This record gives sequence, C-alpha cells and structure tokens, in this order.
Amino acid sequence: MANIKSPKITPFLWFDNNAAEAAKFYCSIFKNSKVTGNTPLVVTFKLDGQQFMGINGGPHFKFTEAVSFLVDCETQKEVDIFWDKLSKGGQKSKCGWLKDKYGLSWQIVPSILPKLMSDKDKSKSERVMQAMLKMNKIEIDKLKAAYNKK
Repeated sequence: MANIKSPKITPFLWFDNNAAEAAKFYCSIFKNSKVTGNTPLVVTFKLDGQQFMGINGGPHFKFTEAVSFLVDCETQKEVDIFWDKLSKGGQKSKCGWLKDKYGLSWQIVPSILPKLMSDKDKSKSERVMQAMLKMNKIEIDKLKAAYNKK
C-alpha cells in the first residue's frame, strides 16, 4: 500500500462562527471538493484537492486583501462561473479581484493573462495591462483584442 503523505502547507482560515457554512459554500463551487471533518470548533475540507482548515475563532480577526486565493481559469466560461458564484453576497472589485460573502479575497484570473502580459513586445503587454486595469471581471476577448491591436 502506498504511503499517502499529507500536504506540508494547509491554508487555515479564521471565521467568526460560520466555518462549516463557509466550507460547504466553497465545496459547492469547486469540483473535487468535500468537507472532510467537522467539529464545533474546526472544519477540514478540500477544494479541488487542496486541503483547508477553518476555525470558529470569534470576531477577533477579519480577512484582508493581504491574503487571497487565485483561481486559474482556462476559459471565459470558467471565469464567469467562479466570478458569479464567489462574488454572490460579497463585493466585486477591479482586475479580477472579489471578496466573497465571508470577506475572503479571491482573484479570478484566466490563464492566458500572464502569457499575454509577459510578451517580449512591451507594447503588446502594456496594452493588455491597460485593458485589464479597466476591468472588474476579466474578459478574455478584450485582453486578446488589446494584445492584437495594431
């Protein structure tokens, strides 16, 4: 039997008193996700295979944008789904950033964005950057149009 090793790093999220509710919410959004343990104080869960823990720690600490989770999206449909579901009841922001209804920050980013922004042609990458800075939810077609603009 293979020795299955736990990940060395597990994101640990501090909630007021709704860690289990948040875990169920996140698991409903990401494939390959499930709550793996739940006590009155701590909930463990996996999102797309990544292990997380949440604690009902009380109102002492709040999430800030200093920590966020980036969701890498292959298609506009994926961007749209994650943007809509994670921002529901939360707050939409600029450049693909949002806060969910628990105050946790997410970046919903199409995988093509870093490729376009790292082009050797600085004018192309600059046009992509300028287009992205005008967006809330990132739109792949607009990024490509900016990249291909003559």
